[in-house]
Amino acid sequence: MANTDSVSVRVFSLNCWGIRYLSKHCPQRYAMIGDMLCKEEHDLVLLQEVWSEKDYLSLKKKLAYSHPHSHYFKSGVIGSGLAIFSKHRIHDTFVYRYSLNGYPYMAHHGDWFGGKAVGMAVLNIGKLTANVYVTHLHAEYSREKDSYLPHRMVQSWELQQFIRHTSAGADVVILGGDLNMHPQDLGNRLLRAYTGLRDSYLETAKFDGCEDGMTLIADNPFISKKELVPFEKGIRIDYILFKGSSKVDIHCDSMSTTKGSVPDHAFPYSDHEALTAELRLDTLHTPTGTGSDRQSKDQECDAGKGAELVDILTEARTEVKVGLHCAERMRYTATRTGVMGLALLILELAIAAVPWLALGAEQPFPRTSFYLLAALCFAILLTTFLLYIFYTMELKSLQGAEDQMRLAIGSLQEKLRGFPLAQPHNAQWKLPEGQEHSAFEPEE
Repeated sequence: MANTDSVSVRVFSLNCWGIRYLSKHCPQRYAMIGDMLCKEEHDLVLLQEVWSEKDYLSLKKKLAYSHPHSHYFKSGVIGSGLAIFSKHRIHDTFVYRYSLNGYPYMAHHGDWFGGKAVGMAVLNIGKLTANVYVTHLHAEYSREKDSYLPHRMVQSWELQQFIRHTSAGADVVILGGDLNMHPQDLGNRLLRAYTGLRDSYLETAKFDGCEDGMTLIADNPFISKKELVPFEKGIRIDYILFKGSSKVDIHCDSMSTTKGSVPDHAFPYSDHEALTAELRLDTLHTPTGTGSDRQSKDQECDAGKGAELVDILTEARTEVKVGLHCAERMRYTATRTGVMGLALLILELAIAAVPWLALGAEQPFPRTSFYLLAALCFAILLTTFLLYIFYTMELKSLQGAEDQMRLAIGSLQEKLRGFPLAQPHNAQWKLPEGQEHSAFEPEE
């Protein structure tokens, strides 16, 4: 039987809603957050929507004693808004900006300017190597007509790829952030199924907080109930996810959320509720000879989830294809509008050439109107050109994600059929007589 050493880690996550001059009571709320973090002394603090670096530096100064190690992830026009504070020394960091993140002309939503990303910090918790991730995905502005679903699906795909490829040598993986997805949404299922991350709310032995773990609640004074339609009480879109390794078992002993109001204050910390999870890391000292048995059990577990993962990936690929068709239509519209603008400009130039070709003829249009029409033509051409470039980039990103999903589905289907992934190029395999090809053939 394996001997274990236990380490307790308290993880905190909050979307701070820190848009300077726009978010309500922003300076006061940052002061409240800093005071609370100093008092609670979490091991890891994962913050989102810290849009101003000045606010980050203010928090860093206030938390210098309780959390001496910190990092601010910079990305996009106004930053990624991601920050991490830690009691443990941070040895390495990296930030990956998502290839798709909304549309620049949807300025009232603002996601494109934020440079949504995932930040990674590598640190040691005792003798264990921990990869800690913090992220913020694109918001869902309409449940009924979610035009950003393909973008958020690509972000979920890139997030799970980033975590899988960077956490291979980690003993512990922790992800916190605002995923902007409900627990059963496709992107959420894709992330958890592919990475093996576990939801602290579902895994906890003890919970204290909002009903059903909701993190965006109707009772919060910063929330308009219209934003929650059709969910009257609230939704759960913020998470703390975790997983261990062959060396470490992780358990969530307790989890809590804030409940809107803050004692002795007139308003809460943010429009989102804060999450705190207390994780217990059990280091396994496995006797010689049992490692292969554990690996065998893990492989059997992976095989059991393979079919479910194929279904999830196929569904995700369908959503990406929907986004592809939409991007193609928008690029076609931009091209057609640009051609019309060019034709109008050529027509105007032809009219301008009339006095030169017919000596003595006067210009048929007033000069002011002529210049205004020319400016309009150039504006149409410039706008449609920029839109054509943007939609082309969107198409490339969607096509890349769709190709990767197709390859992943093919690989999973091979595993389900029981064949090795790598075979010699001259190896040939024949089906038994009377047996037809499997329905798991990869789609093109």
